Amino acid sequence: MSNEFPGWHGTTIVAVKKGGEVVIAGDGQVSLGQTVIKGTARKVRRISPGGYDVLVGFAGSTADAFALLERLEAKLEATPGQLQRASVELAKDWRTDKYLQKLEAMLIVTDGDQIYVITGAGDVLEPEHNCTAIGSGGNFALAAARGMMDSDRTAEQIARDSMAIAADICVYTNGKLTVESISK
Repeated sequence: MSNEFPGWHGTTIVAVKKGGEVVIAGDGQVSLGQTVIKGTARKVRRISPGGYDVLVGFAGSTADAFALLERLEAKLEATPGQLQRASVELAKDWRTDKYLQKLEAMLIVTDGDQIYVITGAGDVLEPEHNCTAIGSGGNFALAAARGMMDSDRTAEQIARDSMAIAADICVYTNGKLTVESISK
């Protein structure tokens, strides 16, 4: 057994685009090792740099995610209305800046039109199938969301139902959700 600090685990974030709306849902569980530290964390946020609404969901270290949110806001203020450009600029900084390279988080961002997953490896990924997910239960939520995309469910119903499935499977995910939506 390692003597290292156990680290923060958990989080499931899912984004679903359907019917002219994008919904991001995130669970509220924060775990330290095998212990639940908090069950009602808010991991989905709306930011509005320069009056331009963007939804952000984050997985990983909370402090790291907030550092990235601040950087993303600055990039969006410098390039108003250009989410893709701001996301690419953030990913470039994240990959090349020695301070940012140590940050352990992932982001899903949307302006209601585009959805991107931004990683510390320099990735800005635009998901296929109008849904994506990150975090420890992300694969479960993504599989569930993709399976529901052709149903009559709304984007919000798909996001909520896929999060419920992930919470039933992943021990680092709970059912206390933060759900935000945005339309373009």
